[in-house]
Parts: sequence; structure tokens; C-alpha cells
Amino acid sequence: MALLCAVTLIPGTARADNPIVQTIYTADPAPLVYNGRVYLYTGHDEDGSTYFTMKDWRVWSTTDMVNWTDHGSPLSVATFSWAKSDAWAGQTIYRNGKFYWYVPTTNRSTGRMAIGVAVSDSPTGPFTDAIGRPLVENGEIDPTVFIDDNGQAYLYWGNPHLSYVKLNTDMISYSGSVTQIPLTTAGFGTRSGDANRPTLFEEGPWVYKRNGLYYIVFAAKCCSEFIAYSTATSPTGPWTYRGTIMPTQGSSFTNHPGVIDYNGGSYFFYHNGALPGGGGFTRSVAVEKFAYNADGTIPTINMTTTGAPQVGTLNPYLRQEAETIAWESGVETEPSSEGGMNVGWIENGDYVKVKGVAFGSGAASFSARVASATSGGRIELRLDGVNGALVGTCTVAGTGGWQTWTTVTCPVNGAMGTHDLYFKYTGGSGTLFNVNWWQFNGGTGTGGNLLTNGDMESGTTGWGASGGTLSSVTNAVHGGARALSITGRTASWNGTTQDVTSKLTNGKSYTTSVWVRSQTGTPSAKATLAVTANGTTNYLQLTPATAVNSGGWTQLTGTATVSWSGTLTGATFYVETAAGTDGLSIDDASFQ
Repeated sequence: MALLCAVTLIPGTARADNPIVQTIYTADPAPLVYNGRVYLYTGHDEDGSTYFTMKDWRVWSTTDMVNWTDHGSPLSVATFSWAKSDAWAGQTIYRNGKFYWYVPTTNRSTGRMAIGVAVSDSPTGPFTDAIGRPLVENGEIDPTVFIDDNGQAYLYWGNPHLSYVKLNTDMISYSGSVTQIPLTTAGFGTRSGDANRPTLFEEGPWVYKRNGLYYIVFAAKCCSEFIAYSTATSPTGPWTYRGTIMPTQGSSFTNHPGVIDYNGGSYFFYHNGALPGGGGFTRSVAVEKFAYNADGTIPTINMTTTGAPQVGTLNPYLRQEAETIAWESGVETEPSSEGGMNVGWIENGDYVKVKGVAFGSGAASFSARVASATSGGRIELRLDGVNGALVGTCTVAGTGGWQTWTTVTCPVNGAMGTHDLYFKYTGGSGTLFNVNWWQFNGGTGTGGNLLTNGDMESGTTGWGASGGTLSSVTNAVHGGARALSITGRTASWNGTTQDVTSKLTNGKSYTTSVWVRSQTGTPSAKATLAVTANGTTNYLQLTPATAVNSGGWTQLTGTATVSWSGTLTGATFYVETAAGTDGLSIDDASFQ
């Protein structure tokens, strides 16, 4: 609570979004892109630490790079029966339908740092020890894992040396022996003042491949560290030093890189000591968006409080987890009895900000899943600031327990367009209530999602197909547990459909948002409304045609006015392609 209560900012002012997690101290970011979502694996610095006191690892995820969902701790030192302490920097990778998390921790029997491997069927866990012993041990730390285009996987790690092994396809064993990479000044830069460590390489390697070139990004020259990088034409070198990415900055004497491409952009993750009480042992993960130079070199990236820009918008008409947060003050999270996490330890004046919420033409009501062992309090719904426009207030009564859940609903007025949404919590003294999830709703013609089963969580309910085969799938989703898949398309206009005839108001503007990915190819997709009146059908394009691909989800969004003359006899919402018959996946659709 000491950290959380300290994270207070000037009321009513918009603020930046770095560091990206404020409920706890986080360190050593390891991002993973999977099924159109970014999963972020971090360490956890304990409050008040005066050393690297770390007992568990944490997972977060996002689709928009600003609103991060807390998935709790699916892995800890206690997961490994042979480990004694130290949940230090690791990385997770997907292969063989499973997720493998490589982490350094202290081996009880030897007292040395060893690399363990945990496995899960889900990116958010829970994870279990894959082999019941260390995968490799030489007293060094900071594993990074990489799978080359030919399928060969490599595990690199090290401080003070840099070593690698070739992983087998099972990802829990390796072939050959540990190989030490020569740390030459040509390969890793020149350090002055330390004869025992002539190069800049310190720790925290991050290896990846881009356009046929291998990159190793690393923490350089303790202390304080900066981030540098080298490149090679082979995953085992020889390496060529390329310079500084992030200069020594911030109030942490360590730093740790993670680099990904997501939704057409490149992102650089790191940590600093920017939160109140932060420092070298109480760190916080942050992220910046960047663009490679034309020759593949990486530009200088500085720490900011602004962070990465939002990708798309957040749909309030789908159920959102309360622990999906852009910024907060005062609250914490904990495991919920209903699954996942919930926001708790809420006191008077605390708040949560959710960024870029697309209300469209307006919301009519708001619902939240709440619990309280006291007399509760109120949820004030405010726009663009903790003291911004008040569009609704929900009263939360006592429920008899902190995990005794009920749903409360209140009217909303004035929530239109796209805004940052602030949940301001008010009430008496002490802890007020917990929140598990929330959702805005709207009546026909007044706002809200007109699509039945817009989040696709009820299978194919409400949806049809104008050609091809429609199915509900769980292997590739944008949000929640399910999405829709349409295969066997024989024409560009074949797609997912839904009848909205009875829900439209003549002359009204509607905002569409739908997430799409292709199953093959890179077609341009769009949402269309077929409106039939007086025997004539007209086709209204609801969103611009936008290229989609099989590597991630793309948001189609747009606003259009729906009108007709005479008697409306049919109106069908559907997603199609401008050309081609590639299979499509559809998720999280709203028409409001």
C-alpha cells in the first residue's frame, strides 16, 4: 500500500502513461506477441526493497499498448522445488502449442544461479516446472530465447560472460555443450576502467532477427547501465557493435531491454525508477514506440513519461476487466474468486484511468461487478480527468464480503465520442469495495452495441454467414476466449452477417468497430450495411477498407449516417473484403 498511496498526481490533469504499471514495482520486461495481443512478462520488486528482492514473476497484456490487463502471478520461485530464491529476469516464447518461460533463480543445492524452464498451455499460465531441475547452470543470469527461421531455437544468457545453447524442438532440453560467445571490443564495444571486463556487455541480452539480420540488445557498462546493441549475419556471431540505443537515464542503476514489432509498429521496453519510492531496487517497466532507420540501425530512444501512442480505441460496450488500466492512483489488484484479478483496496479519492474509450453516439447505462465487506461507496464516471465531466454515478452497497459479488447498474448521460474514462471512487473512510469488471450499455437508437454477441463469447449466436462456413474458434482471439472464423469464401462479399433491421433509427449516425485478421494473405477488409427499403437494397460502407493480415488483429472503425426512404424491410451488418476470398477471423464487434 505504501507505493500505491504514494502514486498521487495533480487532480483533474491529463497525465502520461509511463511507467505502464503502477500497482506494483515491475522490472526486466519480456514482451511476446501472440494472436494479435502483446503479453508482457516481468519481474516484481517487493515494496521497500534494498536489494533485488524478487519472489515471483508477473504477466500483463494489451491490444492497444496503453490499457494493460493484470493477469497476476502465474509463476514464482516456489514453482521450482529445487529453487531457493531470486525471481530474476526471464523470457517467454511460444512453440508446439505451449508457452515456455525461461527464468534465472538460485539453486538451493548449489547456491548458484541456474536457468529453469516452466511451461503452460496459456500465455497467462499457470506455469509449471517443465523438467523438475535446472535446464542449465553456470552461475549466470538473464536468459533470452530465440527461434530462427529454420526452426533452430537458441537460449542465450550471461553476466559476466555471454553463453548460448541450441535448444531441441521440445524446448526443454538442448544439444551439445554450453558455448561461450567471445566478448570482443569489435563485437560489443570498449569499456574503460575495468581490466576484467574490457567490453561494454554487462547483462540482459535480448536476441531477435529482422530482415535477415540478427540483433543482440543488452544492458551495457554497469553502473549505471545504458542499452546498446550489436548485429550479426549468424545467430552465433561474429557480432559487430552498433552503438547506444538508450543512454543512461532514469533513477535505476540497471536497465533491461525487450523489443517487438506489433500491429505495424516497433516497440522498445525497458525499466526505470520513475514511480514514487522507485530506484535501483524498486523499478518500473515502461515502453516507447520507435522506427528503425532505413539501413536497419536503431535510433537513439529516450525515456519519456508519454509512452507509446494508443493503437485503436477501447470498446466500452464489451465487458472489460476492472484490472485493465492505463493509469491509477491508490488501488491494488488481487486474485478474484470469479477468476482472473479484481481491483481492490479502494479508498475515497482513488481512481483508475482507461484511455481512449470509444462511446460512439452515446451510452445509456453502466454496469459493474462489485463486492464490499463494509458499507460500500460510489463509482463516479468522469471524462478526460479525475475531476472531468461527470456522466454517471453508481452506488455500491455492502455485499457481505470482499469476494461476495453482485452487479450494480446506473444511468449514464453525456458519454459520447472518444474520451479517457476515469473511475473515481468516493465514500467514507477505509476500504470501500472491490471491482471485478465493468461494461457500458445502450438502448436501441440511443447508443450502445446493437450487435448481439458482439464479443463472440456466445459462439455463433446472433451471427450468420453470407457464404462460406461460420464457426466459433478459441485458437486465435482478440479478446476473451472466443472469436468467429469464416472459411470457404467464394466471393468477396461472403462474410459474417447480423440482422439489425429492428434496431436502426432513420437518419442516425452509427460508429462501427470490429477487429479482423486474415487466415491467409493480406486482403482489405471493411464493414458494410445492406439496407433494403421499398424493394431496393443500398450498400453503405461503414468503415474504410483496411489491409488485414494473418500476423495480428486490425481494427476497422468508422462512423456513417444510416438513412432510407420508405419502409425499411431489411438491414444486415456484415464484414467483407474488397477483393479475394481469404478466410477471415472476426472478434469484438460493435455497431452503436
